[in-house]
Amino acid sequence: MKHISFSSFALCFLFFFLVTPTPNNSISTLDASTIDITNRTCRKCAEEYSKTFSYDFCISSLQAIPVSHVTNIHGLAIIGMELALENATNTISTIKYLLSYGTLDRFAVVALQDCLELYADALVTIVDGVAAFLTEHYSVANVKVSAVMEASTTCEEGFSEKTGVVSPLTEENYNLFQLSDIALCIIHMLSLALAPWRWQLFSNLPAFSDLALSSYSWSFK
Repeated sequence: MKHISFSSFALCFLFFFLVTPTPNNSISTLDASTIDITNRTCRKCAEEYSKTFSYDFCISSLQAIPVSHVTNIHGLAIIGMELALENATNTISTIKYLLSYGTLDRFAVVALQDCLELYADALVTIVDGVAAFLTEHYSVANVKVSAVMEASTTCEEGFSEKTGVVSPLTEENYNLFQLSDIALCIIHMLSLALAPWRWQLFSNLPAFSDLALSSYSWSFK
């Protein structure tokens, strides 16, 4: 996975979470100096959240951001969404570059154009998801980030509609899928912390990422 510089936009949000206590949430107020919150969160998500969640991807993505070592669980969610935003931005540039070649067949061009639209919409949706998360509207944030995850699978699926066509965006789609999954898992945990009774009511329902995986025949390599 390619990492790029973490924006000052995200750092402002992380500073907010570092200095603002969150009452009634033991998960978010853990002392980062005594507990590796990144490792603990990634492991919990991998073991309890969904079958598609990658512990290795989670660790390598979050730990690459220095501030992840001193933030809380809210900050980790922001990091995940910010990395998703950067991924989507970079992927748009990649798609435009591929389209500029002029040597692609009509099917590939149409598939890339569809992906370009999906990723452009994803940018707006991620920002909306961050805004919902910051105001603790976790159900709205869940819907927004889930839509971003679905955009990655839809983009990838578009290339499989013609036999023999290989997606040039498999890595980018996989990265966006996994970054969204990181944010979704944390949103899920925080939602349960706010309303424990919901877990008893919906504990048998699969996570969105499980549903997304079962809805498509392709798999990321």
